[in-house]
Amino acid sequence: MINNKLNTFTTLKTFAAAVALSLTSGLVMADQEAYRIDDSHSFANWSIRHVASKTSGTFSDIKGNILIDRDNLANSSVDAKINVLSINSSNAKRDEHIKKEEYLDAGKFSEITFVSSKIEAKNNTEGVITGTFTLHGVAKKLSIPFKVLGFGTDPWGGYRLGLEAHTTLKASDFGFTWPLKANAPVGDDIEITLLIEGVKLPAEKPIK
Repeated sequence: MINNKLNTFTTLKTFAAAVALSLTSGLVMADQEAYRIDDSHSFANWSIRHVASKTSGTFSDIKGNILIDRDNLANSSVDAKINVLSINSSNAKRDEHIKKEEYLDAGKFSEITFVSSKIEAKNNTEGVITGTFTLHGVAKKLSIPFKVLGFGTDPWGGYRLGLEAHTTLKASDFGFTWPLKANAPVGDDIEITLLIEGVKLPAEKPIK
């Protein structure tokens, strides 16, 4: 009987170790699909008040990984980074101005990152994703409503996922001082629309 108990304990201990290893090794869980963000078809679009109107643009260099469980969105995750130098407001002179220390200070803070920690699913296509968002060297907890736009085969033999999300950030929350100036021509609220397309990875390939 003692040997049986020892064998059972050893089996449970081995199983627990295997579970812990699977959670820390970056392997995809059985119900999850892994996608790599396609930066040529993904955009972080923004708009902000300028004097009496709005100026808009995009960041086009977005990289990262998505793990999604179609039947249980709460069992999904996202990590992504945006290259600040990829900003495009359709005016090269303005883009160079925005990159300077007065605004984004892209020479010092060249990346915007987001790492999810929780997803609350409304259904199988909508939810709210929460995680750590870092902009201008300031990390904050951020919750973003999102939609799964769909899945489909692409013309190149791959398989893709589409996501859309919207949120509004306050520049002053991230250490930017331009909105705090009297009669500032540029506003504090930054409206963000994320249009993300991911390419499915082979099931046996780990996320790195």
